[in-house]
Amino acid sequence: MSFDHILKAIFSALFLANILRISTPLILPALGGLVTDLAGATNIALEGIMLVAAFTGVVVSAYTKSVTAGILCGILSGVLISALLAYFYLYLKTDVFLAGIAINIMATGGTIFLLYILTGDKGNSSKLASGMAPIVHIPLIKDIPFLGTVLSGHNIFTYAAFLLTWLVAIFLYRTPLGTHLRAAGENPEAAATLGIDVKQTQLIAFLMSGFLASLGGLNLSMAYLTLFQREMTAGRGFIALAAVYLGGRKPWGTLIAAMIFGFADALSNQLASLEIPSQLVQSIPYVVTIIALVVYALQKRAQLIERTRRFQERELAKSGGGATGS
Repeated sequence: MSFDHILKAIFSALFLANILRISTPLILPALGGLVTDLAGATNIALEGIMLVAAFTGVVVSAYTKSVTAGILCGILSGVLISALLAYFYLYLKTDVFLAGIAINIMATGGTIFLLYILTGDKGNSSKLASGMAPIVHIPLIKDIPFLGTVLSGHNIFTYAAFLLTWLVAIFLYRTPLGTHLRAAGENPEAAATLGIDVKQTQLIAFLMSGFLASLGGLNLSMAYLTLFQREMTAGRGFIALAAVYLGGRKPWGTLIAAMIFGFADALSNQLASLEIPSQLVQSIPYVVTIIALVVYALQKRAQLIERTRRFQERELAKSGGGATGS
């Protein structure tokens, strides 16, 4: 395929629809990472939560022949893993990063072990007849050329990602609990003096994070694919955390950042058809992640320098005013 054909494909409705599809398992865990980050803790176990939920959803749906049961059990398993991390961090005072890394390792090895026990295969669950999440065709919009291709015909998790972004924004900035959560993250001592139970608030944040990340994992195994593959998250949990910071720690900013990463992933899929080394093409999403983190660090540095400059100007103004008054 020529480069001209690649350009035409990139500006096509199918490519835009593919961005939405690929961005979904990034948006959902990124929202989960945002909630815990604003609460004053980083959920580094997003990767493990997604893996456990993806595995549980496939197995339960295969044995019960119920997609609903698979989704509900997948969510429950992810929330329980997040609750485990919260218990280690909030009650046992374990370092949240070390506990999160341990959970990620446990999830990776544990899902492979259970996959082998159930199917005799350490690679994927193709021997299990997994359920598939419903596809939604939006009335009227589906019949509109171009727009219908982009917006209609996605699985329920894709639409849930955008709906949940809106709900998370409302929760964080328009509800008392959301205000308490942000206060606990900004200044836990001050929040405690106002009567806010910081530990309980952070626990709620972890549970919400587990719920959102679980949806991202289920999207991978019951919509993006219809089977579980070992390590199928492929670093998406960590990319989701990068989206939180690139998005300015805001819900809609996080969604846009996740879609930028989704665009990079979709682009790498398109470029795979060119005569470009596959290793280079596959590295595109991760290179974009590194660039995004560098941009975020430079922005924070510029903001810090600006705040320092303003502080110094205020101090000079005060000292000048005091000298004039004396």
